[in-house]
Amino acid sequence: MRQTCLNSVYELAKADERIFFIGSDLGAGTLDKFKEEIPDRFFMEGISEANVIGMASGLALEGKIPYVNTIATFITRRCYEQLVIDLGLHNANVRLIGNGGGLVYAPLGPTHQAIEDMAILRSIPNMTVLAPCDADEMRRFMPLTVDHIGPIYIRLGKGYDPIVSNDNVAVEIGKAIPMREGKDALILTTGITLKYGLQASDDLHKHGLSTAVLHLPTIKPLDNESILAYTSEAPIVVTVEEHTVIGGLGSAVAEIIAEAGFNPARRFKRIGIPDMFADEYGSQDSLMERYSINDNRVTELVLELAGATNGTS
Repeated sequence: MRQTCLNSVYELAKADERIFFIGSDLGAGTLDKFKEEIPDRFFMEGISEANVIGMASGLALEGKIPYVNTIATFITRRCYEQLVIDLGLHNANVRLIGNGGGLVYAPLGPTHQAIEDMAILRSIPNMTVLAPCDADEMRRFMPLTVDHIGPIYIRLGKGYDPIVSNDNVAVEIGKAIPMREGKDALILTTGITLKYGLQASDDLHKHGLSTAVLHLPTIKPLDNESILAYTSEAPIVVTVEEHTVIGGLGSAVAEIIAEAGFNPARRFKRIGIPDMFADEYGSQDSLMERYSINDNRVTELVLELAGATNGTS
C-alpha cells in the first residue's frame, strides 16, 4: 500500500507541475526516481515535522500541492498545532501521508503505534481523512486527492495486505462503498478491517444471518446518508477498526445512530483498540489478536447481539 501511494505521487507529479514531495525521517531510496527526475520538487527535511508542515502550507498557499510523508505518529502528534493553524485554519491543499496507521509499528512500542491518528485528525475543521483497505483501493483514490479542496490525511497500512476491494463501485472521497447486502445485521469497516467484515459476513451467512458490509475508506467527511440508510434496514450494527474505540469510526457511527433516534433502537457495538497503551511488544497481527480485532470476534459479537435481539441470551 505504501509503495503504491508513493509511486502514485511520482506519477501524478510527472503530469502536474503543482505537485511537490516532502519527506521527513524516511529511509534511503524513498522515491529515488522522483528525486532524480524532478529534483526541484523533491525535499527531504529530516526530523522536523512542525517545520515541514509550515513549509508545506506555504507551498500550498502559493498554489502548489505538496504531499508530505512520514511515520503516522510523527505527522499527527508532534505537529498538531501546525496541522490546526497552518493547514486546517487556512484550508491548505496539503496531503499528509501517514506511514504505519494503527498497529503497523507494533515492534517499536506505543511511541510508534498510531492508534489515535484518525481521532486527532477528525477533530480538525476542513481536514479530510482517508483510510483505504488495500493497494488497489489506494491506487484508485490517489488521483482524486490532487484537486480536492483542503488538507487530506492518507492513512497507510503496512503493505502487502490482501486485495479485498473491487472496482465495481467507483471510489469517491466522502462516499461509503457497499460490499455486501443484508437485512439482519450491518458491519461497518474502514482501512484493512474490510477483510474481517467480509469474512464475518460469509461466516454469519452459515448461521442464517444476512449481513451487510459497508466499507468507509473516508472517515471524514463521513457518508452519513449511506450509514443511516443501511442502519435503517438492520437491527444490529457493529463497527470494526484498527484504532482506539475513542474518537474513530465507532464513535462517529455511534453519534450518527444516537442522533437519528431509531425506534426500535439498534443494538450497536464497537470493535477496536481499547483505551490503553500496548502492554506488550509483538507484531501487528499479534496485537490485533490480543485486542480481538478479527473476523472471529465480529462474527461472535453479531451472534451475541442477534441472540439478545431474539430474547435467547
